[in-house]
Amino acid sequence: MIIGYARVSTEDQDLTSQIEAIEKYAADRNERVNVFHEKRSGGKEYRVELEKAFDSLREGDTFVVYKLDRLARSTKQLYDIKEKLDKWGVHFASLNDNIDTTTAAGRAMFGMIAVFSEFERNLIQERTKAGLKSARQQGRKGGRPPLKATQKQQIQKLYEGGERAKDIAQEYGIARSTVYKVIKR
Repeated sequence: MIIGYARVSTEDQDLTSQIEAIEKYAADRNERVNVFHEKRSGGKEYRVELEKAFDSLREGDTFVVYKLDRLARSTKQLYDIKEKLDKWGVHFASLNDNIDTTTAAGRAMFGMIAVFSEFERNLIQERTKAGLKSARQQGRKGGRPPLKATQKQQIQKLYEGGERAKDIAQEYGIARSTVYKVIKR
């Protein structure tokens, strides 16, 4: 079975061409099709119709999108989705990008995308570590400066006086969990 996913970002955009392309893909393969579609930003990690599409997938199905950017906004997000599909035994096709993991060439193409995604993540990690090391060598520490004893006492008094932890956190520019840590001491 073909499970399709179509998405546009705003209400005034039209889904018709994406849905028709996915339906044609299924018809060309004599497969049944179920297309899930929504009008929601791709930057949102959780998308209702995408989750419904994932829930309907079964081993051997093919998950189809019109274009990769309709599915994911980053290579990491795309890689994570591909890992899920592989785990479920589901094929993947992106029509406009000529990626179809039911074919050897499509699997190779997606594999290359996955390799570059992993490479990109590794480079980011290496740069972050190098930056932190350089900062430490220059005598700088990461993170926020610690609260002074007087600030901790004031936080304690405010909380005991009935102030909400959320309000105290906002006032001091700290996390609510930090307020609770101060109170426990």
